[in-house]
Amino acid sequence: MLGVVLCASLSAREYHVSKKGNDRHDGSRIKPFLTISRAVQCAMPGDTITVHAGNYREWVNPIRGGENDNKRIVYRAAPGEHVEIKGSEVIKNWKYVKGGVWKVTLPERFFGDYNPYRDLIFGDWFNDYGRIHHTGEVFLNGKSLYEKETIEKVFDPVPDTSIMDPEGSIYTWYCESDDKRTTIWANFHDRDPNKELTEISVRRTCFYPENPGINYITISGFHFSQAATQWPAPTAEQVGLISTHWNKGWIIENNVIHDSKCAGITLGKERGTGHNVWSSDLGSVYNDGNVHYIEVLFRVLRNGWNKEQIGSHIVRNNTIFNCEQAGICGTMGAAFSVIENNHIYDIWTKRQFGGDEIGGIKLHAPIDVLIRNNRIHNTVRGLWLDWMTQGTRVSGNLLYDNDRVDVYFEVNHGPFVADNNVLLSPNALITRSQGGAFIHNLFGGMVITRPDHRRFTPYFLPNSTDVAGLSIILAGDDRYYNNIFIGTGENSDHGLSGYDNTRLPNWIEGNVYYKGAQPSAHDEHFLMCPDHDPELLLEEKDNAVYLSFDPGPRFTGYKARIVSGDILGEARIPKAPFTNPDGGYLMIDTDYFGNKRISGQNVAGPFLDLPSGITSLMLWQNNTGTTAK
Repeated sequence: MLGVVLCASLSAREYHVSKKGNDRHDGSRIKPFLTISRAVQCAMPGDTITVHAGNYREWVNPIRGGENDNKRIVYRAAPGEHVEIKGSEVIKNWKYVKGGVWKVTLPERFFGDYNPYRDLIFGDWFNDYGRIHHTGEVFLNGKSLYEKETIEKVFDPVPDTSIMDPEGSIYTWYCESDDKRTTIWANFHDRDPNKELTEISVRRTCFYPENPGINYITISGFHFSQAATQWPAPTAEQVGLISTHWNKGWIIENNVIHDSKCAGITLGKERGTGHNVWSSDLGSVYNDGNVHYIEVLFRVLRNGWNKEQIGSHIVRNNTIFNCEQAGICGTMGAAFSVIENNHIYDIWTKRQFGGDEIGGIKLHAPIDVLIRNNRIHNTVRGLWLDWMTQGTRVSGNLLYDNDRVDVYFEVNHGPFVADNNVLLSPNALITRSQGGAFIHNLFGGMVITRPDHRRFTPYFLPNSTDVAGLSIILAGDDRYYNNIFIGTGENSDHGLSGYDNTRLPNWIEGNVYYKGAQPSAHDEHFLMCPDHDPELLLEEKDNAVYLSFDPGPRFTGYKARIVSGDILGEARIPKAPFTNPDGGYLMIDTDYFGNKRISGQNVAGPFLDLPSGITSLMLWQNNTGTTAK
């Protein structure tokens, strides 16, 4: 407390942190602090903490935030300097056992108040595949090893040929722990861990305020990695490498975030409104996660979930990879936020455990959220918007090489909008929802619609967290305008024929169908090109992503009207209009690249000015350190 008083100032100032510093210094440029945690004690609203090059192995636990957008507390890496914040420690003194296997024994005092080799991954909707998993992890030269449930599997590892990196899967580890010591065995094969960079996760997070109410923080330009994060179920306290913890107005930008045991960024709820309530409520008469989540929702509302207090975050220009549960996730705390220009990939690649919360971006209750210009690939589900998606717009995103689906809307009632997206995985879209509008998208994979009569899920008053009611998913009440669908040949099951028998009506117009993709019986004013192959080809080269595409000779002569909120009407269940996330008038009058659509010259799909014949479009270009389109 004395440190806080001594650091206080009447005007905004900048505190410096350096590996050459000392925590007894004053934090000035010439006398910097040694740790970020020391600067945390000093920073007041309006102040900036500038961290200089090096590895900082600490949990940054802010004790206060800013007052508003103009008076933030800013945490930033010094411009042009490489700053790592790690949840791990370097481990030496490994003892050779045999056959490439080494071991190290650490006293309990090494871990302090948290030992991730005694903490099992656990939570609602988590699937352990019948074995134990610890939150800890072992890294060799920055690459994580594979935990095994028996020591025999460390001495005699078998490659997992079902995953992306079967060769890496033979680098294995196992641990035993009691209240006095922890022993870790690891198979490093031909590497000597005492001569390499060998690290183990020891902290549960890298940047997370222990208490709610820490608003208006900016985190910019860091590398975050190697924390022992726990499974962040939507009914639990959600903690990732970076976590907002039920606060408002954070900006998380230009960071590289990787190698989290579970989640990279969490924009989620706190513990007081419930923590894994379904798994813990074994005596309940309701053996149903749906009921437990509804109970959590009403507790969260009583705890002040509204636009004035929670959400309104900006998550932009980050690179997120090697997280085994999600790149970005959050329940209710992401409301009113913007998530843009992030590159998210290699999520759930080791596949040692599973569950229903795994994806590139997985959000519950993304009310009035704008998700745009993100690149998401090599995940299981690229973008998964689950429960209470209302007022949300998904625009200009690039998704491909995702195992199960690019975009999944689950048990939502709308209104929500997906426009100008490029979706190229075998399953481009699954919607177990109603009240959606899909406009000017390129669907390179299947579109699947499903009802859900088992679950009653909430909907809200427009642009609000006030619950208006609950309903099942009847399916339908969707709008498809000016999209492109590409099939796989004659009698393809791609297209919109799945909408022929939905319970609720649909509005479908202005779409183009290639290579056997089928329209719906409800389609109006559409273009069929069953014999034309657009020769769709996606290539990653020279830090960019290119799409080759031949729209064919009939495409440019086919014109589509410009779509606005007036055309889309109201989503039937919530009786709410289609608007922008801020409540403003919705007009889909630009393409994927931001080019202006002009009435009378507008075309289907996400791209304007396509010539006849094969053309190559650069859809994404990486910047140095981070990525942005």
